[in-house]
Amino acid sequence: MAKKKAKAKKAPARKVKASGSKKSKVTTFLWYDNNQAEPAARFYVSLFKNSKVTSVNPMITEFTLDGQRFMALNAGPMFKFNEAISLFVDCKDQTEVDYYWNALTANGGQEGQCGWLKDKYGLSWQVIPAMLPKLVMSNPRAMEAMLKMKKIDIATLENA
Repeated sequence: MAKKKAKAKKAPARKVKASGSKKSKVTTFLWYDNNQAEPAARFYVSLFKNSKVTSVNPMITEFTLDGQRFMALNAGPMFKFNEAISLFVDCKDQTEVDYYWNALTANGGQEGQCGWLKDKYGLSWQVIPAMLPKLVMSNPRAMEAMLKMKKIDIATLENA
């Protein structure tokens, strides 16, 4: 007698918000020290369109960046951010690269290599022009030039 194959269960349907978009099942959760969750969230939402702080209590601040949901926890010094995780900002042109780079490195942020940086709260970001993969994959000199950069400079890569 042949065994019947078990049907794979489908994930339950996601609730649709009044705006018509689905609430994501996965949310980025960030750990901050010294009651920095709310100030960090307010800083980030000031930089990105379609962003807002949605909830604040003494422990957790919830916010969205360009529609993506985040939770920020006021915790303690046990865990620090590191480069193993970063937020990636997909920039349409050099003006956007400059805007996000300058804003995120201001007031204590740190420049890193190849478009990476840490903001004043220690969170790692990649500020990358959308055309970067095409530029560096089509021209080895552009890759060499990019490896020497901190903030990505599109014109330098195009002229490499």
